[in-house]
Order: sequence, then C-alpha cells, then structure tokens
Amino acid sequence: MKQKIFVISAIAALVTLVVRCSNSTTQVFDQRELLPGGALNTVTDKSVNAFGLASPALEGEQELKFFVGNSFFNQNWVSAPASTTARDGLGPTFNAHSCSGCHFKDGRGRPPAFEGEKGTGLLLRFSKGANGDEALAHYGMQLQDQAIQGVEVEAEFVIDHKRYKDRYEDGSTFELEVPTYRLQNGAFGDFPADLAISPRVAQQMIGLGLLETIPESRLDELSDPDDANGDGISGRKNMVWNALEEQYTVGRFGWKANQPTVAQQVAGAFGGDMGITTPIFPDEHCPGDQLDCANAETGGEPEISQDDFDKVVLYSSNLAVPAPRNAQDPVVMEGKAIFNEIGCAGCHVPSHTTGENAEFSHLSNQTIWPYTDLLLHDMGPELADNRPDFEANGQEWRTQPLWGLGLIETVNGHTRLLHDGRARSIEEAILWHGGEAEGSAQAFKRLGAEDREKILAFLRSL
Repeated sequence: MKQKIFVISAIAALVTLVVRCSNSTTQVFDQRELLPGGALNTVTDKSVNAFGLASPALEGEQELKFFVGNSFFNQNWVSAPASTTARDGLGPTFNAHSCSGCHFKDGRGRPPAFEGEKGTGLLLRFSKGANGDEALAHYGMQLQDQAIQGVEVEAEFVIDHKRYKDRYEDGSTFELEVPTYRLQNGAFGDFPADLAISPRVAQQMIGLGLLETIPESRLDELSDPDDANGDGISGRKNMVWNALEEQYTVGRFGWKANQPTVAQQVAGAFGGDMGITTPIFPDEHCPGDQLDCANAETGGEPEISQDDFDKVVLYSSNLAVPAPRNAQDPVVMEGKAIFNEIGCAGCHVPSHTTGENAEFSHLSNQTIWPYTDLLLHDMGPELADNRPDFEANGQEWRTQPLWGLGLIETVNGHTRLLHDGRARSIEEAILWHGGEAEGSAQAFKRLGAEDREKILAFLRSL
C-alpha cells in the first residue's frame, strides 16, 4: 500500500502551483486537484479500465474481499434452482442479469440505440395519482422489461425523439433531441392516463465511499433552500427512508438522491434491477396479479447472503477515482475559470473534505474534488420527470458529480449524459440545464466558440 500511495503523492509533488495562461492572466492551481479521490484513493489510469480499479490504500483482507465483490458485481445471475447456488435467484422479472449489465466496466448506461435493444442501463420508474407518488397496482414502481422462463415480461418501451435547433449568440447553431416514451405489450393491463414515467440511466461507480463520508454538516453548510443569499441557487437535502436505521436520513445516491447509503443503493439495485433479494430488502417484487412471478422458485431467503452482499458493498465503496488529464494545460485552466465565472460551481461544488469512516480508514479526512454538492436543485420544466421521490419534486435532481466525466467515452464507448441519457455530448448536457441553472446555460450560449471550447476542454479533463 505504501508504495502505491508514494507513487501518487510523488506525482502531486511535481506540480507547479502557479501557471501563466495564454491570455497573460496568472491563475493559481491547487495541486491537490490532481488527486480528486484524495491522496489515498486516486489512480492515474486513463484506459478503458479507469473506473474499475480498487482504492490504492486497500490491502490485506479488504483487498481480497474487493476482488470477490468484483466477481459478484460482474458475473451473471441465473434463475433458480441452479447448480451455481451462490448466484441463483435472478428475477422472476428484471432489467439486467448482473450489476455490470447496467454499469458496464463500472461506468455509465445509455438509452437503447434501436427499438428492442435491452440491457443498456436505462430503466423506467413508475408512479401515478394526484401527487405522482402512488405505485401501479399491477406493475409496481419500476418497469421490468425482462423475465425468467415461464414468467411474463411486464411490458416493453420505445423511445421516440423530436429534434429542434437553436442558436448561440455568435450565430452558430446547435440541435437537441427530446425523448418521449411509449409503453407497449403490457402483460397485466393498460397503463393509467396519469402515469408518471421517470427514465434513469445507470451512473458510474467511482468514489461512492468518499461521497458517503462527506459529513452531513457540509451538506447543511451548502444548503440554501430559500435562496437566502440571493444567488438564484436554492439547493436542499433529500430526506429519505433509511431501511437499516428505520428513520429518515439524508439521501446522497441516485438521480434524485433517493438512497442514503452505498449499502442501500446496492440493495435497491439488486432488488429493483435484477430481482435478487438481499438482507436489506428480503421480499420479491411481484406486484398485483403477477401470479407466475409470485410462484416462481427463489434462490434462497435472501438470495444473496449477508457475507456476499457485504463484499459487493465493499467493492462499490472502494472504487478509486481516476486523476484528471491535462489539468494544467492553459486552455483547460482558462476553461475552469470560465466555468466558475458563469456560475457552474454554484451547484457543481469542486471540493470537500471527508469525515471519519470507521470501516474504511483510507476514506477518512480526504480532500476530494467530485464537483457536486449532493443537493437537489430545480432544473426546470424541460428536464422534469414530474415524479416526486421522497422530498424531491418532479423538477428537482441531485447535482451530478463530474469526476471521471471525460473518461466515460473511453470506458463505455458513448457520451450520453443527464438522467435519461438524452444529451449526446457534454455540450448538449450544458444546454439542457434550466431552472436554477438557466443563468449559467444562457451565459454559456453567450460565449464565443473559443471560450465554449475552453469549458468543454476543462470538463473533458476531469
């Protein structure tokens, strides 16, 4: 461990503190930003495996458990009964055969590229009712578009797109795609007219344990629900149900910060996405009259043991954060300065210091650079899913961390961004920002092409 940490620290020590940029302005560079996961949890890999590496500080028994967790994360689950008793219990209905079916190489999912394509890491959450928070009687809260043999698939979905063009202030044009969703072949009846659909793509897995270790007092410090400081930004915490503590605690994970811990996020994905019961959520999801689902063979109670579940949680908590590339390039540094000037850092808060983590000491007291405040923000009607999620309303989303942003294409072979993957590039993701971020998006549109490219160069460096 000491050798691995020394290598990373030595790289940081070579960094100059002050860089003179091409526009003759002098900008201070914080050398700690070369270690976005802190000194103990950053790797310099920029290959297709950049999101799948263990924290360099892991060692001994924890390192061994990480690699077992890696196996459970990546290998397919099968229907029960099966000779592979440690991995049976898939379904009866599900979205993916494995965690990596959505988080390929621990990275990000995307919308299907063609009608009928499955297993790309996009799922649909459902609800209905006047407040948009009631489960569907025969389909529950999430569409499962796959099923084991002998059980009916709930339904299929199709994405239609409309395109529109707009202009930057310098006269150049851009085009955005607006997705809409159609459900077809529903096996358990029609869908209600007031159905609320929330499409969500799987996010990359890096740095989750570090985000969990940011003190809640830091989130309180950043919260400004009534915009008391008048900057137009009113981030607030989502208070969500913590199944282990049996009380509401602050949400940190998921597109609407609807999960409080890495463990509950992992358990939710096992149950909701693969139909695998866990020590946290031990019940199968067979809503309404899905009798074949209810009568299907199970893989145990729960289907993943506590010991194996803990290894997957350990794995998910200890994926290292890749270092930035070209961070001191003058164009990148100027892009970062413009990023700050137009207000992006108001929500994409660059840095935090983690608190104490009793289980993983290397996650404690780390200065990290995730570029998020983990808070909910109103992103405007164009990005709204109109579906509440605990205290999040239909227009609110959690600020997405930006670390690793520039490596998504390398790892996953695509550049689809935002909660439903509608943005085909970083540039389109910026242009979709509305609500509290409308001012920053408009400021981006007013920039000339050279300055827009500087911001994009900075974001690609993360």
